[in-house]
Amino acid sequence: MENLIENAPCGFMTLTKDGRILTINNKLVKLLEYPSSELLIGKHFNVALSNSARIFIQFYFLPLIIAKHYVEEMYLSLTTANGEEIPILLNASLQKNNEIICVIVPMLNRSALEDELINARKMAENAYHEKEKVLLELEVALRSLNKKQQELMETNQLNAKFKLDTERELQLAKKIQQTALTKDIINDNIQILSYYHASKSLSGDIYGFYQITPHKYGVILLDVMGHGISSALVTMSLQSLFQKLISQGVAPEIVVRELDQYLHELFQNNQDAWHYCTAIYLNIDTSTQTIEYINAGHPPAIFQEENGTQHELFATNPPLGTFENISFKPKKVNYTPGARILLYTDGVSEALMLNTLNHLLYDSLRTSLTETKDIIQKTLENMGSKSEKYNSDDQCFILIEL
Repeated sequence: MENLIENAPCGFMTLTKDGRILTINNKLVKLLEYPSSELLIGKHFNVALSNSARIFIQFYFLPLIIAKHYVEEMYLSLTTANGEEIPILLNASLQKNNEIICVIVPMLNRSALEDELINARKMAENAYHEKEKVLLELEVALRSLNKKQQELMETNQLNAKFKLDTERELQLAKKIQQTALTKDIINDNIQILSYYHASKSLSGDIYGFYQITPHKYGVILLDVMGHGISSALVTMSLQSLFQKLISQGVAPEIVVRELDQYLHELFQNNQDAWHYCTAIYLNIDTSTQTIEYINAGHPPAIFQEENGTQHELFATNPPLGTFENISFKPKKVNYTPGARILLYTDGVSEALMLNTLNHLLYDSLRTSLTETKDIIQKTLENMGSKSEKYNSDDQCFILIEL
């Protein structure tokens, strides 16, 4: 039976509950273009996933399979060792020994066919809408061209005034939002620096760091789905709540639970307005040199020891506002002086790629935290100047030196 699985016409692997690869068959190793399975065993499943699939696996796949014990026909993209994306269907089940069995079927032909059908449909819809638009414009023009011109002039004047008023209001709202962000903390025990860039006038990213006692600090970073005004309104309401809770020294699990409950209560009667958010919260005690953290579907923070060894603080829970009655339990990490932590939103990781973030942090091991921040910031700005797509999402990161 083992020989049949090893040479089956589909990918097969087993994972731990937190997503690390235990076994993998030859078919899947060849599909991913790795020379041997030894390069994948023990690694997190993220190593074989595209950027979008990593977040999907963390806050949807793992919570779903733990809750229901199975997943059927999940459509994802794998990434080969050479960086090529492969669309696949994933079926998985959770066994009694807490291992996750996964069967992976490549869907190369289906993806191409679906793309052709989607493009054909878009072309037909665009042609239809263009035809209707032209007929309507001709009818209106023939009916009353002079009246239309007058109405157009009046509308343009109103639009110009509305645009000017709206721009002023958005700039004022942007200043208010930025004013709510906390200032950098620098003392003998800790340094906390931040970078914040909104893709539009207003941002869906929000953060805060607070000195709770002489030796305790709370650091939180949230990313509300979407961009613009709606996301910004949600971030500001969450900011007032977490500022109050963290400043009072409330336990990490209570802080995150209250934020989660607030989102459920906010949108329980209006699914059309529903927003979720990813979040990561750190509670740092400089007297005991410990960190308690909860990661709710957020990109994994990078924890770098003084000698340069790096660890990732992966998601411990799904995003806030997705599932009700979630139990939040913090994980603890010990550190020694000289350790650093990098928190970031997906706008940063998608622009730089996770491996680049790791390398940037490692390469600046012996530089000051301010210089490290400048290096990451300039790299982001250089990527943004090369392509507009790297400016399409809010970007925020926090650097901590202990």
